[in-house]
Amino acid sequence: MNPPGTSPPVPRVWRGWYVLAESASLRAGAPPVRASLYGRPIVLFRGADGEVGALEDRCPHRDVPLSRGHVRGSHLACAYHGWEFDRAGACQRVPCLVGEADRPARRAAAFPVQEQQGFVWVWGDPKSAPPQPPPRFPWADDPSHLTVRYRLEVDASLHAVAENALDVPHTGFLHGGLFRKDGARNRIRAELSRYADRAVCDYIGEPRPEGLVARILSPSGGVVTHADRFILPGTIEVEYSIGTENHLVSAAALTPAADWRTVVWAVVSVRTRLPALLVKPIVQPIGMRIFAQDAEILRLQTASVHAHGQQRYVSTEVDLLGPQILKLLTRAAEGEDTPPAGPGAQPEYRTTIEMDV
Repeated sequence: MNPPGTSPPVPRVWRGWYVLAESASLRAGAPPVRASLYGRPIVLFRGADGEVGALEDRCPHRDVPLSRGHVRGSHLACAYHGWEFDRAGACQRVPCLVGEADRPARRAAAFPVQEQQGFVWVWGDPKSAPPQPPPRFPWADDPSHLTVRYRLEVDASLHAVAENALDVPHTGFLHGGLFRKDGARNRIRAELSRYADRAVCDYIGEPRPEGLVARILSPSGGVVTHADRFILPGTIEVEYSIGTENHLVSAAALTPAADWRTVVWAVVSVRTRLPALLVKPIVQPIGMRIFAQDAEILRLQTASVHAHGQQRYVSTEVDLLGPQILKLLTRAAEGEDTPPAGPGAQPEYRTTIEMDV
């Protein structure tokens, strides 16, 4: 979980929705799938009735992983002694036993599950009920947008991955020529707002950057409308608009498989004046190149933290969202309620700065 002498990067938030699989990876009656949340093994399975279950990957009988078992009807059977569990974790069969199978001590911990937009979302705390459904990817179902999906594993904490995805200053260096370039800069205004469950930053007044992605999005130029968002416990959104026709949203659900390993379930939706058949062969390789660059720099960052034994950051005013994300994660881990910020909600913290990009 953590190398010797290295403390966890951020407190663990269990009371939240996390993507653990794509729906297509779970076929009815097929072998179960093993996943992990903050190092806790979880087994996913789809019964013959088509419904998905998520249990702690441990048979309460002799601690054998249930992911080594098989699906029988709507139950998951352990490979060792054949104990069977339903989606609620109740023990429904103990071979050779005469009498009732289910007892409290014989039950497997069960996690709430919801399928949505092709993903299997799991509520991280089996002892509590979700107060709201999982978040939705805002443009993934819009027929006017081309949508592509990626799955990427990154050797970094959830906080580091979220900050990286929502960090403007690094784009002219790590992704030089793709997003922005280091050189001539433009003075823009950044407005940061933090709510109980999210942090949002709006960037105002930036001319279209000269990077490849921006040129594809709007060949004729224009002014960018840009917003970055983090929503507890691990949803990120980067949204760009240029004019009324050009729109890009790079959204992702971040799942902390372990303290220092994060699975990124990315959904990128694009609308331009160009036909989707022309855009898709460009968007996919560029997107993967950007994700690969981010993954490598985050791997090096994590290795440096481990080598020095602790995480030590020095921030300036332009490190806008990273500190706010950490504050939100810390409060959520302490058990504070985080109701969704609905329309008209007032931020609990707000600041505005000028920056050169």
